[in-house]
Amino acid sequence: MVTDQYISVRESAQLLGVTEKKIMDLIEEEKLKAYRIAGQFLRLKKTEVLQLRNAGEVASENVQYNYTFAERLGDFFYFNDFYIICAMIIVFFLYLIFQLD
Repeated sequence: MVTDQYISVRESAQLLGVTEKKIMDLIEEEKLKAYRIAGQFLRLKKTEVLQLRNAGEVASENVQYNYTFAERLGDFFYFNDFYIICAMIIVFFLYLIFQLD
């Protein structure tokens, strides 16, 4: 059984080459179906977005998305939190070891 990959509104907009507002408009027009994940995250099936793109029903807009510093920082901590916590624990134990001498 193959599971569909869910993507965000921004990723959908990038695939279609349109603005995020246009994606929301397509959802309201029921050309795309949106799913709520955990009751708060709005996601779309990647296969449905690609079908819409391949059908040629949506005109591409000239849009460029800036990846802000806050988004980069958030992604860094989201994907590296385990390593950051482990490094902090190691530094703490090293501090305890060398302070007890």
